[in-house]
Formats: sequence, C-alpha cells, structure tokens
Amino acid sequence: MNEIRTVGVVGAGQMGNGIAHVAALAGYKVYLTDIDQGILDGAVQTIRRNLGRQVKKGRLSQEQADATMARISIGTSANPLGEAQLVVEAATENMELKKKIFQDLCEATPSDCILATNTSSLSITAISSFTDRPQNVVGMHFMNPVPVMKLVEIIRGLATSDQTHQAVVDVAVKMGKTTVEARDMPGFIVNRVLMPYINEAAYALYEGIASAEDIDTAMKLGTNVPMGPLYLADLIGLDTCVAIMEVLHDGLGGDSKYRICPLLRKYVEAGWLGRKTGRGFYEYGSGR
Repeated sequence: MNEIRTVGVVGAGQMGNGIAHVAALAGYKVYLTDIDQGILDGAVQTIRRNLGRQVKKGRLSQEQADATMARISIGTSANPLGEAQLVVEAATENMELKKKIFQDLCEATPSDCILATNTSSLSITAISSFTDRPQNVVGMHFMNPVPVMKLVEIIRGLATSDQTHQAVVDVAVKMGKTTVEARDMPGFIVNRVLMPYINEAAYALYEGIASAEDIDTAMKLGTNVPMGPLYLADLIGLDTCVAIMEVLHDGLGGDSKYRICPLLRKYVEAGWLGRKTGRGFYEYGSGR
C-alpha cells in the first residue's frame, strides 16, 4: 500500500468540505468532488471562511491558511481521484447512493487505493461488498463540525485489513484527531447512544413535558453538556437524525426503543430540517 499523499473527498456538503479542510491543513493534496458545481463553489467559500476564523483566533498564520487553500482542487469529474491513495465518501446516508459511488470509485481509482466512508450508521461490510477490494474499505466517521470536533470513529468491515485500518488511523492522527475503534454495528458508538437521546428529547416535547427551550436548558445545566439535544438535532439535521434512527430500528430487530418520535417525522415531512433550512425545533431567521 502506497504512502498517502493525496486524499479524495466525494461530496462537498457540510461533512465533505470539513474533511477536505482538515486533510489539506494536515498537508495532504486534496481533490474535492461533487455532482453539483454550486455546492463545490459554496464548499470553497466555507473552507476559506473557516480558515479565516482560525487565523483570527491565532490558531493559524495567514500563510498556513493560504497554503491549505492551495492544496485543495475541486471538480465534478471523478478522473482526478485516480491520483489518490485514500478517498473518503461523504454523501447522503442512503445505501443505494453509496453503492453507486463505491462502484464508480472502483473504476476511477487504482486497486490499492483505500476507500473510506463517512457513514454515521450504515454497515461497512455491506458497503465493502459493492467493491472489488473489500480489504481496502473502512469506516472513517468524522464528527460535525469537522474542523472543530476531535473524534473520528474507525470501523472495520469483516474484510478490512490491518494495513488499511492502521493507514486511516495514521491519517486521522495527522489531521489532529483522536480515534476510537467501533464494531460494525448500527450506529457504531456515538450515534448508538446519541440518537435515542435526541429521539427521547423529541418525545418529551411531543408529550408536552416541557418547551424545547426548557428541555435544552435542563439538559445543559443538569448534565453539563455544551448544548441541548433539540438544538443539537437542528445542527445535525432532522432528516439525518431520522435516517440514522431508521437504521438503528431496522438493524437491531425493530426494538421499540428505537421507534422514531412522530413529531420528529412530522418536522421532516414539513421540510423543517434544522439550521440548514432555517427551521427545525427552533427558528433561525433571527440569527439564533
């Protein structure tokens, strides 16, 4: 397996542009790809803005920020991914979409290229089965927002090799992250615990136990977490929360403790997905 010098990132949304940011900052050449040029252009603006914040806080010099941006290239074509030794997929939590992406990546990349997925809940073993190199497929679950959060969950599929596992651990550490290894089970570690917590907070609101503000205040001040569960859900995206809860419910035998709160489903049906749409459990038009 070759030394990792170039990292490809598939999907330029919130997670993808964050992964591109930390990879380039760590010194890797980065190719960020998406089917939507507008999303790519927005990703570049987001990365530049976030680097600017790091400069203002004294965490980076302007020269470091400029060098980081210079290491990032973007495009809608998968062809440049052929130069990568590691590609991280950061698309929507949809198994059929990931199947197509990973099948396409097998054609676009050399056979020894590591294919990682940023999935937050889906089976790494299942994803690896869509490829011609299951030994080179691994879960690399970054937390949101990627430039700020220090954790990366590393998840091995049944066929993931020791060499692949160690290579992505080394990459994550070079990015300044702390890694934990999780079994290939629905939700891994973080979302197996976090999503039922958010779902139960939604039930508390649904059942009229308290307002969203009081639920979040109670959990912040009562358990010393930095933000309440409903505000956190809005930050994650309510559609993402529902998708992960569906994986937990289906993948763990339909256990009723993973039954999705009807209010959470209703908000998603209404298009109230959280901060990204301006409304979720809270409204964000006033600059909250």
